[in-house]
Amino acid sequence: MSRTPIPKRLKEARDRAELSQTELGIAAGMDPSGASARMNQYERDKHVPDFQTLRRIAVVLGCPVPYFYAEDDDLAEILLHLGKLDDSEKSALLEGLRNSVRRGDSVRL
Repeated sequence: MSRTPIPKRLKEARDRAELSQTELGIAAGMDPSGASARMNQYERDKHVPDFQTLRRIAVVLGCPVPYFYAEDDDLAEILLHLGKLDDSEKSALLEGLRNSVRRGDSVRL
């Protein structure tokens, strides 16, 4: 069992982006000679990227950083969709959620 959901999420996002480990590593600012090996170690759970490295990877893959930490698949997918919203859309969604909670309503989509 993995120590963290990062390896699974990283591989899923990389596959979705149709990038090789080398391409992703280089695009995230890693030395080209070691990019593939480092990405392979992250995906195999041999090493865990530090936050700054994961942030650079997230930018390349178009994913919010919290996506990589989501243990639940549904939550991970929700985070991917949230990451695509602009600030005003996020604010409107958050306000709607707050209002639903205050009223004790179940959230309806």
